Amino acid sequence: MLQQMRAKAAYIWIIVAAAFVGVFLFADMSGLIGQGPVTTSTVVAKVDGESILYSTWINASAQMAQQQEQAQGRGLTMDERNQVDDQAFNELVADILLRREYARRGIRVTDAEIVEMAKYSPPPQFESAPDLQTDGRFDPAKYQRFLASPGARQAGILVSIENYYRSEIPRQKLFAQVAGDVYVPDARLWSLWQDSRDSATVSYVAFRPAPTKADLDAVTDADIRSYYNAHKDQFERPGTAVVSVVSIPRRPTAADTALTLDKVRALREEIAKGAKFEDVAKRESDDSVSALKGGDLGRSVKGTYVPQFDAAAFSLPVGTISQPIKTEYGFHIIRVDKRTADTVYAHHILKLVRQGDSAATATDRRADSLAKLAAGSTSPAAFDDAASRMSLLVSRISVTEGQPASYLGRTIPSVSAWAFGGARTGESSDLFDDEGAYYLARLDSLNRGGLQPLEVVAAEIRDIVARQKALDAAMPQAASLASAAAKTSLESAAKEAGRPVEKEGPYTRSTPVAAMGYISEATGAAFGLPVGKVGVPVRTNVGIFVMRVDRRVAADSAKWEAQKKVQRLQVENALRQQRIRAFLDNIRKAARIDDRRAAVNALQRRQSTGS
Repeated sequence: MLQQMRAKAAYIWIIVAAAFVGVFLFADMSGLIGQGPVTTSTVVAKVDGESILYSTWINASAQMAQQQEQAQGRGLTMDERNQVDDQAFNELVADILLRREYARRGIRVTDAEIVEMAKYSPPPQFESAPDLQTDGRFDPAKYQRFLASPGARQAGILVSIENYYRSEIPRQKLFAQVAGDVYVPDARLWSLWQDSRDSATVSYVAFRPAPTKADLDAVTDADIRSYYNAHKDQFERPGTAVVSVVSIPRRPTAADTALTLDKVRALREEIAKGAKFEDVAKRESDDSVSALKGGDLGRSVKGTYVPQFDAAAFSLPVGTISQPIKTEYGFHIIRVDKRTADTVYAHHILKLVRQGDSAATATDRRADSLAKLAAGSTSPAAFDDAASRMSLLVSRISVTEGQPASYLGRTIPSVSAWAFGGARTGESSDLFDDEGAYYLARLDSLNRGGLQPLEVVAAEIRDIVARQKALDAAMPQAASLASAAAKTSLESAAKEAGRPVEKEGPYTRSTPVAAMGYISEATGAAFGLPVGKVGVPVRTNVGIFVMRVDRRVAADSAKWEAQKKVQRLQVENALRQQRIRAFLDNIRKAARIDDRRAAVNALQRRQSTGS
């Protein structure tokens, strides 16, 4: 629950070697990978001729999914599982490419390097482990004792640490070669500081002509094709689909809310009479992530939580137990352990407001009836018939590949992943659910992602080219107004032309200004134009602007000097990361990657459904 309240969810690193084997055996015995043409040796991709097997991919994905489920304390939706599948695949591809790069550059790792790193530079997951903390901070002495303990060896932790550094050390060496020489001179730091600190306030007259029918008619097929060929990257789009959705809400009553509040009050009373807060949290809290740690939320900065929780956490006396606090997630009991002006260390217990047993049973029965009538049906009419018989409202929503489906501001779990996971037009989904409702979807239409064909985007291009033609036609009017304004004033010229004078600012070079095309040629022009002068017309994609700078404030050089060391560290770190990302992108683009996952998944889905 509270993972939605946190800026960052805690990540729990758990190495369970048996899980790797167990997941594989389950998949094999259940027929996931062993029936028909999809087998353990099926190739899902080739990277420069090196194969990635289906079994390798699903095992890597299963381990990641298990870790994420343990961290979140719940199962993953299909949307989340698809993201994990993609992450696992991308890491397998990256591993192949990096191994080849290590070999090409002669990068090696020695046993001595592994021992040194393991002793004194623990994996980041260990630094956040509760058992290795003292007063909320990582304790190196506890870590050293842990490494020397028989339990670490028996559990296979030392082997796992060794494997971690066998992959991590060469990666660090490679990245040091790629980005180790990054240095940002003072002149560049000052320029970046100016971009975010110089400000301008402007007055301007805007020409934003809407394309007329004549403009649209003037756009030829040759114009459209020429624009398409020159701007194909603009028409790389994710897949889109239209689905019909019905839902059966799990709506708690006022009585359910009252019962939950009574339960929370009873838990608070139990703690007040001497029960240990941590024990009650482990037993009762519905925040499954923090419950594992006795309700410990760790260190949080102001603004991390929803307003009601945040206000209580920063006003409650340290060491006291709060009264029940209601948020959109339910009722909380909070204990603040330590607090500064902008950070807080706290424990909490959360109780969700759920349907009572009788109401929940009735809802479950309705959901079962819906599933029997239409779930998995390949007949489009079955969905409509079920909705009609059960008096359910049918909503049609658009979904985008790679993004969870949403309706009226609420995320609908798994529908998007199902729609783009091999479903056929007219087919109904299985029954999906979350804590708010049950859902059933039908796929009404599907557009595949990728470069869109010219005929699909022709109307869009016609509008773009017509808008450009309209701007071309408006340029002489803008030039005339600018000339008149230079002789009199912007206000006089605007009045003569019957156009309003608009104002913006103060804004910096890096401030998006929507009315002027966000960060555009127009916003940038304000920093080169003398104050009080009217400039020449500046054209952007959204309009033409005749501008006067009314005020400009320069960045404070003394403040820049005072923070320059910190800025250099931040900028250089960002540039290193940018260079590393670019390097990884480039070696991936240069590789020959034959990704067969879609075809293999479709084949596996047909096997499992018998269709």
